[in-house]
Amino acid sequence: MNIILLGPPGAGKGTQGKLIAQQYSIPQISTGDILRANVKNKTALGLKAREFMDKGVLVTDDIVVGMVEDRIAMKDCQAGFILDGFPRNINQAGVLGRMLEGAGKKVDYVIGIEVDKKALVKRLSGRRVCRKCGESYHIVFSQPLNQGICDKCGGELYQREDDLEETIAARLDVYEQETLPLVAYYTERGLYRAINGAGAVDMITGAIVEAIEKGKHNT
Repeated sequence: MNIILLGPPGAGKGTQGKLIAQQYSIPQISTGDILRANVKNKTALGLKAREFMDKGVLVTDDIVVGMVEDRIAMKDCQAGFILDGFPRNINQAGVLGRMLEGAGKKVDYVIGIEVDKKALVKRLSGRRVCRKCGESYHIVFSQPLNQGICDKCGGELYQREDDLEETIAARLDVYEQETLPLVAYYTERGLYRAINGAGAVDMITGAIVEAIEKGKHNT
């Protein structure tokens, strides 16, 4: 079972991806994670990606696609996988479809976690991250025991530039321009399942599982 998770920054894709991966015993594939792993391990694709990153520009689609293709070919993906952060645009979706077809696979479900824009800004702007260990907190939803101090390691909590309101607005604009068209793309193919991303984490997980199970019975 091969699943794509779609949703804007702050929708909770990372959290839900982990939970759904556990539910179905398939790996969650985050493009951010595999990009960092390739760069760290100095693979051929990682070295190419590093050149773009050093110039401060986005890594090209062909490099990202190559990394995803290598990851999907690994043994733990035989029973399926969850893609989180890929595809990001129509071009990547087309390449992914052809890549999977060539490997005798296909996308089974595209889960779209939909959240109101104001709620997304509230979620992201309230996030605080530990400088030492990277643990995340939130000034409303997940406060540390002591304000400004990480519960795990005692490090200082700070607000990343990515989580400033003006940066968030720019990130959401990019999402709407580049990634949101994928909703129509996958709806036309009968794969898209819209999930309300407001509410408790376990409720959202339950809705995703329900959509997947319902889809199984209808195929």
